[in-house]
Amino acid sequence: MTPDAARLLRTAAGLLRSGRPTEAVALLTGLAQAQPRLFDARRLLGLALHAVGDLPGAERELKAASGLDKRSPMVLVELAGTLLALGREVEAEKALRAALVRDRRFVPAAGALARYLISKGWAAEALKVSLPLVVGGGDPVILSVHAEALRALGRLDESIEVSRRIVALPDADPVFAHNLAVSLLDAEHFEETELTANQVIRQGASTPETWRVRGRAIQGLDRYDEAEESYRQALRRRPDFAPAHRDLADLIWMRTGDVAAAGETLDAAIALAPSDPALRIVKAKLLDFAGDIDAAYAAILPVVSRPDADPMADISAAQIIMMKDARRGLQHARRALAHAPDDPMVLTVCAEASLAAGLPDDAARLAQALGDMSPGNQQALGLLATAWRAMGDPRYGELYDYDAFVKTWRLDTPEGWPSLDAWLADMTRSLNGLHNLEAHPIGQSLRRGTQTSQSLDRSPDPAILGLFEAIRQPIGRHIEALGRGRDPLRARATGRFRLNGSWSVRLKPGGRHVNHVHPKGWLSSACYIALPDTVDAGGREGWIAFGEPGIPTNPPLPAEHWVKPESGMLVLFPSYMWHGTAPFSGEQTRLTCAFDVVPA
Repeated sequence: MTPDAARLLRTAAGLLRSGRPTEAVALLTGLAQAQPRLFDARRLLGLALHAVGDLPGAERELKAASGLDKRSPMVLVELAGTLLALGREVEAEKALRAALVRDRRFVPAAGALARYLISKGWAAEALKVSLPLVVGGGDPVILSVHAEALRALGRLDESIEVSRRIVALPDADPVFAHNLAVSLLDAEHFEETELTANQVIRQGASTPETWRVRGRAIQGLDRYDEAEESYRQALRRRPDFAPAHRDLADLIWMRTGDVAAAGETLDAAIALAPSDPALRIVKAKLLDFAGDIDAAYAAILPVVSRPDADPMADISAAQIIMMKDARRGLQHARRALAHAPDDPMVLTVCAEASLAAGLPDDAARLAQALGDMSPGNQQALGLLATAWRAMGDPRYGELYDYDAFVKTWRLDTPEGWPSLDAWLADMTRSLNGLHNLEAHPIGQSLRRGTQTSQSLDRSPDPAILGLFEAIRQPIGRHIEALGRGRDPLRARATGRFRLNGSWSVRLKPGGRHVNHVHPKGWLSSACYIALPDTVDAGGREGWIAFGEPGIPTNPPLPAEHWVKPESGMLVLFPSYMWHGTAPFSGEQTRLTCAFDVVPA
């Protein structure tokens, strides 16, 4: 390399660092043309072209640079970034894996690959990438990605432990403390989440993300005014921050049941950024769950009518309108599928829209692809079973074997109570004390009711903790009764289990659960604590129904199996099985607990 070339490269690198890529392109273009085999010139030109938005040009230069130096892993990481920006994810993944072939311990490549895999829902594969680099120590960046993969897999205690290691390092960046707060929040350690978020904010890292995490922790502690203020602090720092808008609107809706009040701040943000798809998706979902389908669809239409529509906006539109217009819902879903054929949410909604449009063969193909991508995905199994039912395929009966798979059990009496009825009375008082909101949460199955915000096993109340003693033996008996088999339910049975979340729902008169499945469960439950008298009045008011999909289907597929609830009864069933609750009349409420069970 000549001294003049070296000087030009230093100048160009400085221009890039100072945010002047257009000048860097002008400087580097001539140098790259004069010396086409100069690695640094081609690489820097590729980075500069990417910065000015010329992605095809950036790809050309970075590929050329990679061929000139077959040992450099960094240029492949940079090429992967350009390929991702071009929407060519498979090629980007290959580039990152090629970088690790050049240097198997190259942190930027391992971190970028692991993050990509996590974003696609392949956290277990991401863990394989990060694990060799964290054994015995590890760079903070790769440790952070490793913790993120553990969190995505639900291994929250391990994720927290890794995050604590990073935060304890000398001069650790506050972003790592923020990541610790996220893991603590997912584990519902709300008090420690708040303390950690406060520490991050005191250190000067007052990001909207941290204020949002703080707000969610405080909301979990039932300090709703403070939670609202934390969400507003996040939005003062980033007015178009859609996740904080979602949390704020959801909290105001649950506190008031007033959809206009819930959407007030969101509407102001949309007025300033009317083409922002993320904001309109939040607005549409709020209106949809408040029961106004027409307004919800009108809210999302402005961003799906554009040629460059965000696939998630089309997915939101499909979910809303397929209830009224299956053909239009399928159009939205297929357009999203054309732009994001490997996205699990897109595959799910496209399968649902196909069922609504009377195309069960297409739905079965899409559900199978979803299941292949994410083995054990209960949503995929539920959609596949629904397609088989619509097609008259006998395999449906193997998955929806109500006699073998849906069973009722009497709860055990927890220690410290003279009878089950005595515990149920105390449990009723304790749970009612937790139900201090007015409306159902956005995104959940209940309508006209409330749901607790913290897992019940976090409660210090002896009556509530008694639930876990009351259900332990019935769950074990249920798993033993299932036996072993090759079907998707019994094939996962190990004889051991753990709970994945626990919550309580209190339905008001007229309340119900819309039909749904539990995507991350294995066995799901309904545990009845206190029931309205109308459950015994005939007509199946307040009963639990199985088999009717929570999505429109053509032809309609009605419920096939009903269970009449009783106080002190536990119903266990496959998480992939559609289930819902019939509304009930009268003046009394209906109080239940629920949880998911997964093999241990």
